[in-house]
Amino acid sequence: MISIKTKEDIVILREGGRRHAEIMNELVKEVKPGVSSKYLNNFLEKMITDGGDVPSFLNYTPYGAPRAYPAGLCVSINDEIVHGIPNEEEKILKEGDIVSLDFGLTHKGLITDMAVTVPVGKVTPELEKLMEVTRNALFAGIKAAKGGKRTGDIGSAVERSVLPFKYGVVEELCGHGVGYKVHEDPFVPNYGDPGTGDVLKPGLVIAIEPMVNLGTKKITLDDDEYTFRTKDGKPSAHFEHTIVITKGDPEILTKIN
Repeated sequence: MISIKTKEDIVILREGGRRHAEIMNELVKEVKPGVSSKYLNNFLEKMITDGGDVPSFLNYTPYGAPRAYPAGLCVSINDEIVHGIPNEEEKILKEGDIVSLDFGLTHKGLITDMAVTVPVGKVTPELEKLMEVTRNALFAGIKAAKGGKRTGDIGSAVERSVLPFKYGVVEELCGHGVGYKVHEDPFVPNYGDPGTGDVLKPGLVIAIEPMVNLGTKKITLDDDEYTFRTKDGKPSAHFEHTIVITKGDPEILTKIN
């Protein structure tokens, strides 16, 4: 069931989103060659808890998952699309990698969700372009998220912004409602037709999150049953903001100032 947040909820989410963006800014500064994904997770969890909030992903069990997610941060490197599990021994950032950092923050019981993909040191122009196109796709989706429109308008805007570059837009994974839970209705796909899907009503809070692959849109799931990868092994980028629908343009709650 789709939930509409109250004015009081949105005040809390706005403050949570501000904190979320500030922490993301600090987390990104820690990304450099030789850093472990486990270090990034520990850094993130400490920043959140020191601020009196809760890392939303830690011990969260998504629908259909065999176990709870074991960390506060998803660290997805290169061909990992989303939900990469931080691991000290196996996941060390290297020069030329790109890495998606994705986490939820619970402030006073309400949740925001945000992700960015950043370079590790110097990366190729090809990867810079992939990140730029994916970031622009996120903002194309946000621009389409006006009150009275539908989720299909968001998906269509994302898809159309990527289409000229012949990248693969992931279809099996999508954005979602957020606020009372990490994942709520409605589903917010990154493809589709204008005028289709659920109506965007003022007070609806959603996370829009394009996932764009350098090659095929097809994906695979690792044996850990969390980490999604590109089927052809080519890199993927991922950007996400939590927004609230209004009568006009949406408000980005996790905006980095």
